[in-house]
Amino acid sequence: MSWDSQTHQLITERAILNVTMETLQQLRKQEGIEELNRLGRGFWRSVGEVVKSNAAMDFLSSTRSDPVYHFDSEQWDGAMGALRLVWTQTLLSLKAREYQRARHSLGQLFHSLQDFYSHSNWVEMGHQDVYHHLLHPEEPAVPVAQMDTPTCMECFSLTCRENLMFRLRRPHKHSLLTTGYFSTTPPKPHGKCSHGGVMDSSRSQGARGGINKDSTSPLFSPHHYLHTDAARVAFEATLAVLRDLRDTVGHKLFLNLLSVNQAPALVFVLDTTGSMFEEITAARLRAHSIISQRARTPQQPGTFILVPFHDPEVGPVTETDDPQEFMQHMENLLALGGGDEPEMCLSAVQLALTHSPPLSEIFVFTDASPKDAHLFGSVKALVLEKQSKVTFLLTEDPAHVTDRGSRRRRAAEVRFSLYSSLSALSGGMTIFTSNSDIHRVSAIVEDNTATDKVTLLHTESEGAARLTHSFLVDGSLKNVTLHITGLLSEGLITNPSGQSQSLLHEHGSLAATEHYEGLYRIRLLPPVQPGQWQLQTESEEHITFNVIGDSSVDFLYHFATVANETHPGLARMEGSPIAGEPAFLVLAVTGLAQNAELSFSHVTLVGADGESVQKVALNSSSVAPAFSVEELVGRVQVVPPEPFSVRLTGRDRSGATVERVSSEMVQPTRVQIQVSSAPHLVPGHSTIVTFELLNHGLARLFSLTADDDCGFLQNRGPHRFHVGEQGSFKGQVDLLTPPSARPGSTVTLSLSVWDMGSADSNYAVAYLTVVPPDPDTAPPTCSITLVQSFCTSVCAESKWSASLAISDRGRSGLAFIQLRSGNGIVTLYHKPPLTEEAPHTHHHHLQHMMKTLRIGDPPFNVSEWVLGQSEKQRPLWVGYTSSCCSPHAELLLWDGAGNMKRCFVEHRQQSQPDDSIDMSAICLECRRGLSLVPMELDVLIYPDEVRVATPEDLREWELETASQVSIPTVRLFVALYPYNPAAMSPNYEAAAEELPFVPGQIIKVFGDKDSDGFYHGESGGLSGFVPSNMVAEVPLDDEYLKHLLLQQGFIPVDHAGMTLTPEPCSSVLSLPEDLVVRRMVAIFDYDPWESSPNIDSEEELGFRSGDIIYVLGEMDQDGFYFGDLHGRRGLVPSNYLQPLPWD
Repeated sequence: MSWDSQTHQLITERAILNVTMETLQQLRKQEGIEELNRLGRGFWRSVGEVVKSNAAMDFLSSTRSDPVYHFDSEQWDGAMGALRLVWTQTLLSLKAREYQRARHSLGQLFHSLQDFYSHSNWVEMGHQDVYHHLLHPEEPAVPVAQMDTPTCMECFSLTCRENLMFRLRRPHKHSLLTTGYFSTTPPKPHGKCSHGGVMDSSRSQGARGGINKDSTSPLFSPHHYLHTDAARVAFEATLAVLRDLRDTVGHKLFLNLLSVNQAPALVFVLDTTGSMFEEITAARLRAHSIISQRARTPQQPGTFILVPFHDPEVGPVTETDDPQEFMQHMENLLALGGGDEPEMCLSAVQLALTHSPPLSEIFVFTDASPKDAHLFGSVKALVLEKQSKVTFLLTEDPAHVTDRGSRRRRAAEVRFSLYSSLSALSGGMTIFTSNSDIHRVSAIVEDNTATDKVTLLHTESEGAARLTHSFLVDGSLKNVTLHITGLLSEGLITNPSGQSQSLLHEHGSLAATEHYEGLYRIRLLPPVQPGQWQLQTESEEHITFNVIGDSSVDFLYHFATVANETHPGLARMEGSPIAGEPAFLVLAVTGLAQNAELSFSHVTLVGADGESVQKVALNSSSVAPAFSVEELVGRVQVVPPEPFSVRLTGRDRSGATVERVSSEMVQPTRVQIQVSSAPHLVPGHSTIVTFELLNHGLARLFSLTADDDCGFLQNRGPHRFHVGEQGSFKGQVDLLTPPSARPGSTVTLSLSVWDMGSADSNYAVAYLTVVPPDPDTAPPTCSITLVQSFCTSVCAESKWSASLAISDRGRSGLAFIQLRSGNGIVTLYHKPPLTEEAPHTHHHHLQHMMKTLRIGDPPFNVSEWVLGQSEKQRPLWVGYTSSCCSPHAELLLWDGAGNMKRCFVEHRQQSQPDDSIDMSAICLECRRGLSLVPMELDVLIYPDEVRVATPEDLREWELETASQVSIPTVRLFVALYPYNPAAMSPNYEAAAEELPFVPGQIIKVFGDKDSDGFYHGESGGLSGFVPSNMVAEVPLDDEYLKHLLLQQGFIPVDHAGMTLTPEPCSSVLSLPEDLVVRRMVAIFDYDPWESSPNIDSEEELGFRSGDIIYVLGEMDQDGFYFGDLHGRRGLVPSNYLQPLPWD
């Protein structure tokens, strides 16, 4: 929209990067983990999935025009409900370790959340903070404009300023929230705001204009001048969600979600029939070696996946990040039965793909052909969607060997052709070897799963030809290794200086060569000369060449097309690109060091045999380069019809060429399939997933096959249908989720479409989350019942404490509690604790200390103390004690559903000790040489004047309103001790009916105490029962003074005795009769604690720009007035105010 606009992508990437680095920093301090100076390809692939899901909300037909997903058209209930449901889905998926689905949900959540700040008037109302109520219903809500409330005024220009109604663009207690209407659905009522901009058809309807802040361009955003403010708050909101997510699931799961600091996944698919003993043994040895090597590195060990199979059983799947657990499952494998090939190999590969992270390499050990060939399309779709490699290590079952030599090998290639096709399109390899060589051939597993492996060359060639291939080595590469499958009759490798070595000899000056049946493993000897290396080979067989090396610099890519509908931009292309049409190639170069001087100029589309097909120039995208990554965009004039890979070319600081290659083969096509809607799954219910097929060629007959990894589909197909030239077809598939489905689990649905008359095909993959029919989305509650301070001027020698009651409002019950920040001690109680200051009562036997927590302790499981469903609603009592040097604390609370609540506790240092509360608030004080400055004044407002009320005026007013005030009929008591019913009441069941209070608080009591020793009284707008042993009656007969005490609410309390006589108030009688009251308006914000030049800033009044302040008297010698703001009185700086006439 505009080059300097902050997009969803930029906001999301920056927020994820910030919280990730913040989390790593915390772990480094807590656990001594080394700090990383870069983030790898796996991390940026994971970030890309979140960004992809975020951006898709603007381009998918099911979401792009639905106001619920964009906070448009005042659809508040639907938008907030959808937002909270996606948060629940994210938590469920993440706790179930369904990371890919969790990333998808997180991207959807971010889009709607970020749109709120751009599409609503939150920023125009003056808010600079996050609106927590969107995701936390227990947080305060701002009223929303009703359907019949006009929200905007007419705007006749591209830029609309002050077009919101006054109540919608100023912060005050009657402010209303609104959002703009977009397009024609739902219809925009007259007087409502539009989204605005050239893409919005409602902008010309009254009220004309709009309020969106999507960009800095007035062409698209009428409130473009507020774009930066909206983007900043959206960024803060995204940070808040990520921190909540991290603190809810823990640091480890959070980093796993983003593939941070993880070694590549180790994924084995093992045939366990009786002939596979040698293969299983080889896999065990390689797994043990890899695990031992990773144990010596600071990286997380990564994900380990094992899928055993034989006919007819497949699985169970072992998925763990515990290497010892993985090895135990490997040791438990037995080669038994079988002999009736083919086997269920593709079913096992499908499971491995659904459980493994993207960019994985899957190693399949088998000697049998696939019995489940019908799954080839589904497995192909998953391979391409996840950009994972599949390598097959194939041995022959001796019972099926009837011939030897090349004829046997060619027969095997036909029998295993589906395996060869999968390895070719994924960038893996198919190796035909023997039982005697499988141990040594399996070294390829260690070569390819080492960290920071990049591809320099990957190509395949048919035999009976002399071939020449080249690859480029740059100065940053280490451990360059070549893998060549098949049998060579000739082989030569040549370095950039022209020095050569035969590949058929084991030793030489350039490389160390190992040759086993089916594989050449060649390691270039250091120092490896940078520059262009050449391979010359001759063979009668199918040959695969793969050259890899160690380097942090790699790249990711995807294809995109221009979208010009609701939101202009580049829309990521799902599935394979469309042959014969233009497209954009978007690349992310990853692993860049901060001081690296690398620039990449172009990519080359490379055919299957290594020839160059098309060169595409690259430009830096509008997205600013982030830490260790740079985004580049190139335009492919015409997507070629044949399969190709992508080779990235650039230069380093010395001008030397740098190249990286994608090993997978892009499969261009002329048919496209898109999932239109992918709702969540509910146990015991049916779900419909809709799709649309687009034919970019002549009229033809298509076949569609659906598949899922859980067996929920009602009809897998194939389904056949005819689509006209350049036509489309809309359809649906039905899934039935069984009642036993586990909430949080993910169902991977793949759709594969084939042209019945050619090899043209494409795919779509959707991830569906199982959610309970009525999920618990209510977080725990936290009530601070009492804060007590014993702080002195020496903070290290004094303490403060707080009492809290925590409970869960939902059905799940409390689960965990953790002290997130603060240097104090948390104490958990099963029953309400006693306080030190309160007199001992008969319920002391209920006190029962449970557990103490400190900063740095892991979340503590409290659910074992919540016994039975009936007790899940009962509170847990918490005490917190800390040094006065640490006045703040944050506790995290979780319920069983994973909902989290942040509970903040703080002690504010008082300007005077608690026991020095006095009645000076109703008297006059002297300060800064100002005599008789009134601290509490009543004024009489008449139509033509305002004057200060005299005591006689007040007495007369009291007599007139005595029937309403009823002061003479009540008794006044003062609290001697703090009392919190929830924590201190001797009667737990009746605690809610009792009145809480603090020392010195005035309580209005009605009647005498009851048989249990309780009065009934009211104070501070609350009423309830008052324990008589914690209060004392104020012996005053003067009814007017009683009224003044009620207005003040407090009197000083001396715990050694009790002082009930107020300070002399004679100064009230000497008020100047000619005191002038003036009205002024604040022109700036003023915070005395930050801006005051005076030491005694607590006597000053804070205010915000626009507040109306009544000034009493003249300015003092320091330039301060004495003012009144909503009943609060104090000194105000004169240079922050300007006169406001009474009219």
